[in-house]
Amino acid sequence: MLSFPAPSVYQASKCFVTCGVMGHLEPKQPPTKGKPWATLTSQDFIHRADLILPQEAFEAVNVALLRAKPAPEFKKVTMSLQDILTGVFFAEYIKKGDVMMLSGGRRGIDNVYSLKHGVLTLFLDKEAYERAGLVGKPDGVKGKRGLKPRWVVTLDLKGDSMFPGKKGFDRLVYAAKNALNTPVTWLFCNTSSTTPNPDPLAQHSPSDITSAPEVSQNIDVAMPVLQPEVEFLTTGHKEDLESFSTEIYEWLSLVRLQSPRVRLGDQIDPFLCRYQAPEAGQAKLCKISWQGFLTPSWSRQTLIDVVTAIPAKTWFSLSTTTFSKGVAGDNSECTILRPPGSGGEYIMWEVRGHE
Repeated sequence: MLSFPAPSVYQASKCFVTCGVMGHLEPKQPPTKGKPWATLTSQDFIHRADLILPQEAFEAVNVALLRAKPAPEFKKVTMSLQDILTGVFFAEYIKKGDVMMLSGGRRGIDNVYSLKHGVLTLFLDKEAYERAGLVGKPDGVKGKRGLKPRWVVTLDLKGDSMFPGKKGFDRLVYAAKNALNTPVTWLFCNTSSTTPNPDPLAQHSPSDITSAPEVSQNIDVAMPVLQPEVEFLTTGHKEDLESFSTEIYEWLSLVRLQSPRVRLGDQIDPFLCRYQAPEAGQAKLCKISWQGFLTPSWSRQTLIDVVTAIPAKTWFSLSTTTFSKGVAGDNSECTILRPPGSGGEYIMWEVRGHE
């Protein structure tokens, strides 16, 4: 894995490029360790996913992925923090089950809460932190002048000490009741295979939302060479690999945006745009996009479904983007490319936003 240096001290994100081999895949025993699988499952709350592949491979993906499996779903609900920490909801969804929840607001400006795998994280301003009386640590980069100090509190709600009557848990409930008592809007997704009956979430009147896939077909593009030279990988030419990976990642990003700059025959004035597609041919592509509140386990399963659905020599690209983590709109992104004619090889870009 190579980490390319930032070109400027003002660069907020870092991009890591990995070249590797996926190895043999057993669909009934999905892999969890090693790249790229562990990278996908370690991502935070995913906002968008894009799948790019040749047009001739669309029907296989359409049958195996879009028709055979339902679109991912999530819920939107208004609840207070106290509602989550008490009653049947806490017992069924937190202690027994596994849910993902993300509150509304802008991290770095508003008080934002998140819940994943039983871990509750509170991003608080100084006033709310002091009123809550919880133990946390400073949030953000040290030495940032001109910004109000903020704090982050992390609590494992599945821990043995998180029960009514325990000192730490009672302190958290007291803070939720007296300091952090404003109801907020949450995005909610049940990652467990079962739903409690009766559903304790129903009393809060949630709205059901489906992340229906958006399909764009027959996109005529100027096609670059997606397979890196063998010398890049065997001789460790970092500069050559950096140039190739930057060029291909930029091209894939423009395809995701459906930019006219990668369209076949684009005639933009170079005075208006200096980008030139690394044209080595032409092709028709298909792009499938999902947007909403997606789980890392769903993105991993989607990669498995695509790998098993299309021929081994067919190329594709899968990208996932997380929700913004800061005032500047920083987020994390993972793009996996299986080059054409490969024997399981892949190239992966990890863009990590500034924390």
